[in-house]
Amino acid sequence: MPASIPYIVLVGLSAILWMDLRTARRARREQHIREFSLPPGLFDKLRQHHPHLTQKDCQLVAQGLRQFFMAHLKSGRQFVSMPSQVVDDLWHEFILYTREYNKFCRHAFGRFLHHSPAIMLLKGQRNNAGIRRTWHYACHEENINPKNPTRLPLLFALDAKFSILNGYVYVPDCSGFPRQDGSSSAAPYCGGDLGHTSTGCGGGSDGGSDWGDGGGDSSDGGGDSGGSSCGGGCGGGGCGGGGGD
Repeated sequence: MPASIPYIVLVGLSAILWMDLRTARRARREQHIREFSLPPGLFDKLRQHHPHLTQKDCQLVAQGLRQFFMAHLKSGRQFVSMPSQVVDDLWHEFILYTREYNKFCRHAFGRFLHHSPAIMLLKGQRNNAGIRRTWHYACHEENINPKNPTRLPLLFALDAKFSILNGYVYVPDCSGFPRQDGSSSAAPYCGGDLGHTSTGCGGGSDGGSDWGDGGGDSSDGGGDSGGSSCGGGCGGGGCGGGGGD
């Protein structure tokens, strides 16, 4: 029996070391997303789609794209949906720089993040799990309460801020506004609704528990896995468009 004590200690130390390595890897990936440089000329490509954007505007759009990438990482590389048309346009142009985008994805996620178009919210709860996940982590990034927001995170505010044609308009609180269900372009989407688990991913029909902080690393040599248990029904493309692997 005493001989088993060193083994137990070794297992404990190994677990601590593994956690430390995982934490360090996660920190490196977050730092890479925050600090990587977009390829030269990318803003010129974006302005071909949106000529009214200034250089400063393009920098804000790039920050919105970083926020989206951060949501994907912090969710544990789960399915996340793109809520902004102008950020989606920049993401698409970035992907066309194949070598640079591949390199970015390896450092940021450990694998390639495939592009899917920005989508509107749908009536079905399960179909909105990806965008609810994006909302949660974008709010977390800016210290916004996702259930009772007083403002929008940048990613959800850009289309309205820059009057993007066919963009997606959100408001933090839909009091006094008709609810947007995808059938009308007049009503804004309600950010606050996305944060309520009673209408979203936590519990209820989506089968997940409440939002977690997400993001344990897997041992596949790649990236994070696990993360929030929100929206378990989103696998296999069941959420429509979005940014999941």
